[in-house]
Order: sequence, then C-alpha cells, then structure tokens
Amino acid sequence: MDIARSNVLAIDFGTSNSAVAVLDNGAIKQLQMEGGSDTLPTAIFFDFATGETRIGTPANDLLISGAEGRYMRSLKRVLGTSLMREKRLIMGQYLNFFDIIGGFLSELKARAEHIEGRKFPYALSGRPVLFHSDPEKDHQAEGDLRECYHRAGFHEVKFMFEPEAAALANNVLDKNHSLGLIVDIGGGTSDFSVFRSNPKSEQPVEILASYGERFGGTDFDKTLNVRHFMPLLGRGAPLRRVLGSGTASTPAALYNDLATWEKIPFMYTPETLRTARDLERHALDRAPFKRLVDVLEYELAHELAMLAEKSKIATNQAAGNYIADLGMLEKGTEVSIASADLATMMSSHHSHIIGAVNQTLSLATCKPNEITDVIFVGGSSLMGFVVDALKATFPDAEFHTSAVFTAVVDGLALATAKP
Repeated sequence: MDIARSNVLAIDFGTSNSAVAVLDNGAIKQLQMEGGSDTLPTAIFFDFATGETRIGTPANDLLISGAEGRYMRSLKRVLGTSLMREKRLIMGQYLNFFDIIGGFLSELKARAEHIEGRKFPYALSGRPVLFHSDPEKDHQAEGDLRECYHRAGFHEVKFMFEPEAAALANNVLDKNHSLGLIVDIGGGTSDFSVFRSNPKSEQPVEILASYGERFGGTDFDKTLNVRHFMPLLGRGAPLRRVLGSGTASTPAALYNDLATWEKIPFMYTPETLRTARDLERHALDRAPFKRLVDVLEYELAHELAMLAEKSKIATNQAAGNYIADLGMLEKGTEVSIASADLATMMSSHHSHIIGAVNQTLSLATCKPNEITDVIFVGGSSLMGFVVDALKATFPDAEFHTSAVFTAVVDGLALATAKP
C-alpha cells in the first residue's frame, strides 16, 4: 500500500475511545465521529426495541437509560483470544467479534467518507507494542484486527506502533539529540518508548526502544470495582457449608469476571444466575446476594463498570472523599472512596508501571537522568499515582500533556505522508 496516497484513513482504535484523522494539505485534520468531539467511546449497543446498532456516546446513553439490548465495550481486549470466534445470538443473528468489531470500524469508515466526500479504501491503524505477552497470541491479535478491517470494507491496512505515532505527533521538542519517553496508558494496554529527537535530520524522531504490557485504564476500573462495589454483591461474604460445619468463601472468579468489561456480556447466562441464587440460599446474610441476582437478572454489571470508571476519575480529581451513588442496586446505597487511598489501591499497577519503565530504559541502554522529556498519551496516564511515580523517577524531565487524547491518531495522520 502506498500510504502517501490521499485515500488513507488514520484510525486509532482504542480500548476505551477511538479517533479518526486524515492529512489535509500537510495539516492534521481530525474527523469528528460524533458531534463536537475528536474521540468517541469504543462502545456498541444493540437496541432490541428498534433493531438498530448504536456506537459511541449514544450506545452509552442507551445503556444508562435502561433500554433493552446488548452493550459491549473494551472490544480491543478480545483480539487474539478464543472469544473472537464465539458466536452469540444478537437481534436474530449469530455474531462473533469479527462481525462486531468489523461493524464498528465500518461505521467509522462510512462517517469519514461522508465528512470528506471521498472513499477511503486503505487504513493506517495504530496497534500497541504488545496486545499480549505471549508472542503467538500477540501475532494472532494483529491478524484478528486485520481481518476486522477487511470486514469493514478496507482493501488493505497497515499498522504502526502507537508510541511511534505519538512520538511523531509530539515532534515539538526543539532540542537536538534529546531523549524522550512516551508513556501511553490506554484502556487495555500500556506502551512505553524511548526516542531521540533530532528535528534537523531526515529522521526527526528515532525510536530507540519500545516495551508494552497488557494492562491499562480498564484494569484500574476493575480494581476499584472489585474493592468497593463487589462487596455489596457478596464478594468476601461467608457462606454456610453444604457439608460439615463452618463457613466457606464466595468464588472470587465470579466477581472478577463481573468487573471485567470484555467478560461482562458472557455473564448474563442462566447458569451464572443459578449460581448466584445458590449463593443466596447458602449465605449468612442474603441481602448482598439478592443484589447480585438483580445485577445478573437486569443486566446491570455494565452500569457498575461505568460507575467504577467515573468514580476512578472523580476520586483522582477529588481533594477528599468521593461518594459514589449506587442507587441502581438499592435506593440510598452509597460508597465513600478516599482520594488518599487511591494510590494504595492501585499499588500493583504502580509496580507494573515502574517495572515497565525500567525495562524500556534497559532496552534503550539509557539511564533515568538522561531522559529530558516525558510525553503522556491516553487519559489513564494522567492518574495521580502514574504522574507521581514518573515524577519521582524523572525529577528533572519536562512533562508534556497537551495531546493526551489525540497524539496517536495525529501521528498516524502524519505518517500517511511518508512513503
């Protein structure tokens, strides 16, 4: 594919949000996939009442309004897994995730073509440094995404590492031979890259090393969800033993899956509901398990996950405690989340980030004090515990946050001009 041609669409298909852009007379042009915003949620709602499929903010709104249907999010995390090929009966059709993700990308393509008044048979897509730590699954994930682009109607697609795209977009550092670190924490993956900036050369940005891990903002949401919301559904509550005396613990896997975006659609089954009712029968305190049954029966787990995301952001910005309203479970139910405890709650993710940064520096054979600039990409990179960890590691570096949400798609658009 000759990506210098004008019919190439730059697409940042993200776990939480997606964006689309083109290069117009040498300038980046972000295409608004929904009114007034350069990004849209990577979310789909199959509306059973109308038979229509909605994406982005309307999908979220339908979920919140209580419309009957099937909601899906964190689609990117399914790539490379066996879930891709599992078919579900949705609105009279058996669909797998190739159909679902392909349909989402097809809608982005159609909207871009409507905005620009021209066809886009080719795509340049971002991809994380690692979809999965397992090389075979990582290779499969890119293959899966390629197939989704083909099903969306693109004749051909090329991929660029997301940190490399972000480095291109942030080539505003007029410092010859400076060393920069890209910290790209998306919804489902985190990528770290060390680059050398040399604006006067033919290669203004040279990637020295990249490293990625499979964790991101949705994992932060899950941590908060499991710790603060799932106990209201019985997590950790004692159960009477069927045989013998004493008590048993609730199954942790059920609650972990119920707080994991990509697994939630598979929790709404008669089997899981029977499990919840069985737990209720054997509980010393049945009230939490009654809520669990309601969550499964009325398919409220997505709303809980959205509230976890909202609470994470609000707690991160709060000076004191944030009060999360869980009236959806039971009128008057609230949970207080202390902003001071957020870093402690996220301690395992903090360790992941520091470990990944050190691994990236090792691959680039450079030391922390040699890094002059740190560029943040992805909304989750602005979590307080992330920023504090990086400031402690790079106390003398300059921090850049101006293109947190659009750096990847901006860099992809710039890359379409290169042969």
